[in-house]
Amino acid sequence: MATVVRGLREALVLFLIAVLVIAAAVGIWVAVGGGDFTHRLGVAFMIVGAVIGMTGDLTLSRIGMLPARSAFGLAPEREDGGGGRVLTGVGIFLFVSVPLIVVGALLIT
Repeated sequence: MATVVRGLREALVLFLIAVLVIAAAVGIWVAVGGGDFTHRLGVAFMIVGAVIGMTGDLTLSRIGMLPARSAFGLAPEREDGGGGRVLTGVGIFLFVSVPLIVVGALLIT
């Protein structure tokens, strides 16, 4: 149960950080270029949610490190959280990326 709570807390922190960064970036975007804040915020939420969904589990960095790891005779990295992280790629996708995309879609409509 403690691991579930830690995972949900980690997802909430990641989600809130993403929301703050997105809102700041869209605020700057609207200040410089003008336009509708809500629509641009929704688009930014969807884009960031998709990018986090594709890269949130460090798959791309693992693929990039495969030749170097094999050159040194190291085994491929495991698919666990590691480094103090509780969420794996699936958890990041389900609890961070999907909510960002849903909030973005709701803001656009």
